[in-house]
Amino acid sequence: MPTTEPTTPETATPGRVLTVAGLKVSFGKAQVLDGIDLHVDRGECLAVVGPNGAGKTTLLRALSRLNDSSATTLEFDGTALPGSAYATVMAGLVHCPERRRLFPGLSIRDNLELGARRLRKQPDTKAEDLERVFTLFPKLKERASQSAGTLSGGEQQQCAIGRSLMGRPTLLLLDEPTLGLSVGVKEAIVGSIQVIKDAGTTMLLVEQDVNFAFRCADRVVVLEHGQVAREGPTAQIAADPYVKQAYLGVA
Repeated sequence: MPTTEPTTPETATPGRVLTVAGLKVSFGKAQVLDGIDLHVDRGECLAVVGPNGAGKTTLLRALSRLNDSSATTLEFDGTALPGSAYATVMAGLVHCPERRRLFPGLSIRDNLELGARRLRKQPDTKAEDLERVFTLFPKLKERASQSAGTLSGGEQQQCAIGRSLMGRPTLLLLDEPTLGLSVGVKEAIVGSIQVIKDAGTTMLLVEQDVNFAFRCADRVVVLEHGQVAREGPTAQIAADPYVKQAYLGVA
């Protein structure tokens, strides 16, 4: 079984965190994902971009075991990906969903501490991890006792990311972290993601804003019609003539 011990920069080992081959998801007769192959290496940020309806969110939900799927290979941190949503979280695959999904009636602190359930056998880590989140997002510390429902959209996104970090994920799945946010708030999120990456957290980022994704990612997968259309280092994908025309508006 996958370990539930947190991966940190000190304990991380080189290699591949996630390997996916032949991943398929269908809803009735609609084939949403059709044979997805991708991988995420330890310490990198992989971005998945594509138009609405390409299957980006479905991909993350399949990896989190929130959607039924089939695949020839689904390997996480050296072993088979667990079969249930709860087990994937406990194994270290943590999903930060689109639209934040906070508990608006709970305080910011309570929302954050819910993310620490994976480490419930290590209660001494909670205060340390909470302080790390507050260092990353100082406004959350100022308003820790405030209900999450009173936060702005950007602050709610910070709280959602912070909650995910409380579990010390081996792999953090980020679904549309800039959805509905202003340009200024997006800039702050870019900086936060870089700090998270520099601290050793491996990430799989799904993003509609291609420019944002290019600034955060080491590699990029372009998803179209449920299939991988392009894959490669960020600079290579950003320079691809098709990508420039279709996603960046450059002829």
